[in-house]
Amino acid sequence: MNQIDPTSDESSERVSALSSSGKPGPLAPGSVLDWTLAAATRDVQTVTAEGAPLRRLIEGVTIRDAPTHGDERGSLVEIFDQRWGWHPAAIGSLHCFTIRPGYVKGWGLHERHEDRYFILLGEMELVLFDPRPNSSTYGDVCKIAMSEHHRCLVNIPTHVWHAEHNVGTKDVVVIDLPTAPYDHANPDKYRLPIDTPLIPYSFGSARGS
Repeated sequence: MNQIDPTSDESSERVSALSSSGKPGPLAPGSVLDWTLAAATRDVQTVTAEGAPLRRLIEGVTIRDAPTHGDERGSLVEIFDQRWGWHPAAIGSLHCFTIRPGYVKGWGLHERHEDRYFILLGEMELVLFDPRPNSSTYGDVCKIAMSEHHRCLVNIPTHVWHAEHNVGTKDVVVIDLPTAPYDHANPDKYRLPIDTPLIPYSFGSARGS
């Protein structure tokens, strides 16, 4: 195994490279452990000891877990029950949509109704951006992981931009329970391209609109 002599020209070059990278780095000779730790970033806490996420949700967004019950015959999961008291609005309509792997649907926004998403199959990141000037989360971007392995219901408030990114390897299947029926004559839907400079978020090489 090759070892580095801290006093060698090679070690000085490596220290200089670390320091010129824009991250803190020692200029004096030291061990490789010192150099790499100085250039590293430390993880921050993302969940509690009980496993609850610490992310800051967009104001007005709520999440309800939907446990899947299984036995040797198959599985069952409850999608929505008004008696839960999770969301006050009744179901205005119900539809299902899919997203192919590597694709994004968005950005979209509604003025008069909320979406309520339930994931059936696949793995998806629901990305939200809050442009509401009077909101406590004004300007925030929030990502919510949704998966067939941990199903849940998520509501999307009015005037919040949202996009759905399939981060898995198969089609995502999502049920939407909006708070009002679709208005064919006057659709309550506004769109922005996924690479708009008006929202501080990048989907990388993902495709979509």
